[in-house]
Amino acid sequence: MPNIAPHLDSIHISAAKDLAFPVTRTSFGARALAFYASLRSPRIGNGVRVMNPYTNRDVRRYVRAFLERFCSDGEQRLLVLGINPGRFGSGITGVTFTDPVALADSCGIANDLPRRRELSSIFVYDLIQRLGGPAPFYRRFFLTAVCPLGFTRDGRNLNYYDEPALARAVTPFIVRTMAQQLALGARRDHAVVFGRGQNHRFLQRLNDEHGWFGELHAIDHPRFILQYRRKQSGAYAARYAELFARLAA
Repeated sequence: MPNIAPHLDSIHISAAKDLAFPVTRTSFGARALAFYASLRSPRIGNGVRVMNPYTNRDVRRYVRAFLERFCSDGEQRLLVLGINPGRFGSGITGVTFTDPVALADSCGIANDLPRRRELSSIFVYDLIQRLGGPAPFYRRFFLTAVCPLGFTRDGRNLNYYDEPALARAVTPFIVRTMAQQLALGARRDHAVVFGRGQNHRFLQRLNDEHGWFGELHAIDHPRFILQYRRKQSGAYAARYAELFARLAA
C-alpha cells in the first residue's frame, strides 16, 4: 500500500486576520481558517442549540496550529465528509474527527482540554496511521462534515438529519457552506462520505442537484463501527485504507 503523502467570494479572509496565520492567503490552510472564522450559526429553534466551537479563542488557536502544520500549501485535497461536529470531538477541538487526545498525541498540537477519547476519532486515527500518519494523510485529504456546525438538545448530540424540521432548517446553510468548502481547494472528482445511510442519501440528493462531486464513496461511519462492529474494526480500517490509497493515487 502506498504511503500517501477558485476564488473565495463568500469567505472574508479579513475575518481571520486577528489569528495571525503565518502563511500566504493562497494556502489551503489559510482559506480553511478563514472559512471557520466566517461561520455563523443558523437559526434553528425548537429547543435545538447550535455548537459553533470556532467562536472560542482557544479552539481557534488549536485549529490555526493544526492547519499551519498540515495544510500550509496550495495543494488540492479530497474531502472526507462526516455528519456534523459532536460534543467530545471537533465540537471542542475544532478539528474534525479529532478528540483532544488525538490532537495532542497524533497531531502534536498541545491543548488544555480534558483527555477524553471519542469513538470516531479513535477509528479515524487508526486509519490515518495505516496511511502513513497525519502528515502524508492531510496532504491528500481534508476531514470535514456535511454540516460544519453541530447541534444539541438537552445536552445530547443531534445529527442534522435526525429530525425533518432540523434538516429543512439547515439545508440552505449546508448548501452555502459546501460551496465554500469546495472553494478551499477541494477535488471535485471524488469525495468520501462517512455514513452509508441518511448522511449519504442527504448529500447525494444535494449533489445530484448542485453537481459538487463526480462520485461519492459512502462507507460506514466510524462511530457505528466501534459501537456495533468493534471486533471487526481492524478489517474495516484496512479496507478503508485501501480505498483512500486508491483515491489518492
